[in-house]
Amino acid sequence: MLQPKRDHPKIKVSLHPRNRHRERYDFKLLIKSSPGLNQYVRPNPFGDESIDFFNPEAVLSLNKALLKHYYGIDNWDIPPGYLCPPIPGRADYIHHIADLLGSCNDGKIPTDGQIRCLDIGVGANCIYPIIGQKEYGWSFVGAEIDPVALESAHTIIGLNPNLKNKVELRFQANPKNIFEGVIKKGEYFDLSICNPPFHASQAGAQAGTLRKLTNLSSKRITRPVLNFGGQQNELCCDGGEVRFVEDMIRQSKQFSQSCLWFSTLISKESNLKNVYRSLKEAGAFEVKTIPMGQGNKISRVVAWTFLERGEQKKWVKQRWEPRPEV
Repeated sequence: MLQPKRDHPKIKVSLHPRNRHRERYDFKLLIKSSPGLNQYVRPNPFGDESIDFFNPEAVLSLNKALLKHYYGIDNWDIPPGYLCPPIPGRADYIHHIADLLGSCNDGKIPTDGQIRCLDIGVGANCIYPIIGQKEYGWSFVGAEIDPVALESAHTIIGLNPNLKNKVELRFQANPKNIFEGVIKKGEYFDLSICNPPFHASQAGAQAGTLRKLTNLSSKRITRPVLNFGGQQNELCCDGGEVRFVEDMIRQSKQFSQSCLWFSTLISKESNLKNVYRSLKEAGAFEVKTIPMGQGNKISRVVAWTFLERGEQKKWVKQRWEPRPEV
């Protein structure tokens, strides 16, 4: 029996204006690009076309269709149990951080290979390089501590010509290091991005999954279903999100001249107090907090730089401005 039809807004105004996923999923269009998605599309209790977001295979198939249709990725997969990312939210991070770079360049977002981005924890899905390369032509270095995830990202790059020579992957041999061992001597990045492990323990991760599924279904769920997956190191670390970000801030100071803007997602608002304190202790010159909203979830990007305004202008002039031909 169908429930009363819900009125859905045509545009998800909480998403960034350039986000390709502001409108509701057009499943007919996605199925045309990826016929394999068709087997998972059914009317939901309100009569709208949808998939079962409790089904990991359905979620994976939806991601494949989105990446193929909107980002030109014909071959994408992840190992069983690894994180299957919500693409609209990942795209929002890229668009907001692009605006941040534009704010240093008279509002013009720098594009093409002149921008180098360091992705801390690129993951098995390689999602940020995929989106950033498609939307802005940026080149990426992806760092990862998990050999299986790194191999998966290598496979994705190898199977998609538009990523070749645009994304380089580096293994971080010491899990306690974030930048050291990844950033080479004399190497420069225009920005670094990170989606840090959120939970302090596996129990916390399972509780978070239950809350997510409860929100999806509008009824209480008591058994975790890994529809979005996630390995221990993807979801958890000692001290959780705030400890990881505090370590990142402290270590970023060592590379203060190697990166224009450092940034990270912060999922929990209550963590901001500690994050701001760590940034002050590290001596960050400028800190920006960029709000993001996806559905019922509110998140934000915190970005910081150690470069003063004159140094920022010098960076832009030397690295982004076109040089006259000889």
